[in-house]
Amino acid sequence: MIQPEINHTTSFKEKPAAATIPAIRVVMPMPTTDSKPKLLDQLSQAMRSRHYSRNTESTYVHWIKRFIFFHHVRHPKDMAEPEINAFLTHLAVKENVSSSTQNQALCAIIFLYKYVINRKIGDLGEIIRARKPVRLPVVMTKDEVKAVLSNLTGDKWIIAYLMYGAGLRLMECLRLRVQDLDFSKNQIIVRSGKGDKDRITMFPESVKKSLIEYLNKVKKIHESDVTNGFGRVLLPDALARKYPNASKEWRWQWVFPQETLWQNKKTGERGRHHIDESIIQKSVKDAVIKAGIVKRATCHTFRHSFATHLLEDGYDIRTVQELLGHKDLKTTMIYTHVLNKGPSAVRSPADNL
Repeated sequence: MIQPEINHTTSFKEKPAAATIPAIRVVMPMPTTDSKPKLLDQLSQAMRSRHYSRNTESTYVHWIKRFIFFHHVRHPKDMAEPEINAFLTHLAVKENVSSSTQNQALCAIIFLYKYVINRKIGDLGEIIRARKPVRLPVVMTKDEVKAVLSNLTGDKWIIAYLMYGAGLRLMECLRLRVQDLDFSKNQIIVRSGKGDKDRITMFPESVKKSLIEYLNKVKKIHESDVTNGFGRVLLPDALARKYPNASKEWRWQWVFPQETLWQNKKTGERGRHHIDESIIQKSVKDAVIKAGIVKRATCHTFRHSFATHLLEDGYDIRTVQELLGHKDLKTTMIYTHVLNKGPSAVRSPADNL
């Protein structure tokens, strides 16, 4: 029998080419050197550096997104006056927005081009502007205010009482800090109100006792939070860096804190933010319904009623302007409609039949 010849020099390296496994080459992406933030991030940075409120920032971002998507995701730097005109006209003609909404969109676009793209907007041409209707503010009578307040309790009653008794906007009231209440001088300091302006307004005497009792409860909660390592609040501007321990001081705490603890994602610190405005808005809406009032009364109606009732009581319009924080007297003049009795002063001839 003939034995097969065996080549003892054969190794595994000499396997057929079909059996070899091809090496996988992984191509790593080159690190990018462009660290420039995205357009909307640049917009947010520009607004925060100029101390715009978070609500305004959110609104401007919304309108810039609408503007970009309206033009099929084109970059604003590649667009100009005709595209802006087309977008604003579309809002008025197709979507039937109000004049204030259209103006809000225009302000957002102007801010973007001026402070982010660094380009001046020229003549926009013939924009079809939304009509600005003349509307009188919704005002409750004093009896209606009493009825609504009677259907509120606790901190919600105090907040509504301050909106009516001091003419505060809802967010101005919720952003009050303990040090803003001056019980001895009977005044409330409104910090960074509309237009980032400070002002002083009256402190209703009739709410002081309830507010002191409420603050005593809030202080005990704050002291407990500090003991447990919490009890910090966000401070305005750069005060947190300048005074590291100020955020847990009693004077900097919100007058109306939330029930639940909040955590700062950047620092990991926990504390309490102020009450969310939607909670108060819903409570006031329910109170209006329970009071049987058919007017479209909201939180801002308390402020309208405050101004109207002061003028009815004979106070000077300039005084009311200061208390409301209006820049222009024309804004305050809308409340003078109560001084003109209008049709109610005329007796109908039908009543003489």
